[in-house]
Amino acid sequence: MQRNFQKRQPKLEGRGLLEAVSTDGPHNEWLGMPDYYIHTLTVAGDDYKYLSADKLLDVNIGDTVVFRYQEIGKTDNKEKRIDKRSLGLYIDPSQYLQETP
Repeated sequence: MQRNFQKRQPKLEGRGLLEAVSTDGPHNEWLGMPDYYIHTLTVAGDDYKYLSADKLLDVNIGDTVVFRYQEIGKTDNKEKRIDKRSLGLYIDPSQYLQETP
């Protein structure tokens, strides 16, 4: 069976200033499952959920972040969920190799 990846929906991408972070957890769905935290990130006025085993994130309020996400749920009330291991800092290419004073 051959898969045709061209018909697959492309991942949605987000980028913007991280305005707020709230963390809920730890959660545990079933016996033996490691604890996880639900981080709600407000980026450029929109809320996104990020599930992580870490209580603290590697990004801080005021950072410009980039990520891939998907919309989950019904058409009238979709939750935006950030893909695992896709959250990171935005690096401006014009500033990349410049030294900081």
